[in-house]
Amino acid sequence: MSYGWEGEKVRLVPLDPEKHLENAVLWLNDQETTRWLLVDMPITRLQEKRYFEEMMITKEERVPFAVETLEGEHVGFTGLHEIQPRHRCARSGIVIGAPHQRKGYGIDAIRVRTRFAFEALGLRLLLTETMAENEASRRTLRKAGYEEMGVLPGRYWRRGAFRDVVQFYRERPPD
Repeated sequence: MSYGWEGEKVRLVPLDPEKHLENAVLWLNDQETTRWLLVDMPITRLQEKRYFEEMMITKEERVPFAVETLEGEHVGFTGLHEIQPRHRCARSGIVIGAPHQRKGYGIDAIRVRTRFAFEALGLRLLLTETMAENEASRRTLRKAGYEEMGVLPGRYWRRGAFRDVVQFYRERPPD
């Protein structure tokens, strides 16, 4: 069954605990997947279940998605957060499970998420950030049309040091 917003490799679908919860717990406790995320504490199944329950309640300020291949394999999560309808902007983020990284799913999911934000929600500006050391993420964001706007030095404490963060933005193209 085809549903959700499709790209060339992935489809963005609503969160489904039966399909996506176990991978969330697995990936959020995997050091390779969380290497560049702000997740340091172990995540229990109950914590993640409660998070899913909260995220599945429709709210104007967020749209969470699971990322699946076109064949239906779950490979990650993405979403829009802190949506500000008045200003028509939002923050965005993505995580692809370690076994599925470097296969083009991330860039395709970012492109689909961006298209959804501009076409379905009518947003005009998306903001996102990544650790400065995460060169793969920086490269992917640039390929997806995001532009660097600055570095926040020592923004987050992560794995033994304060880490710089690079801020990116993507504007809706003129009609």
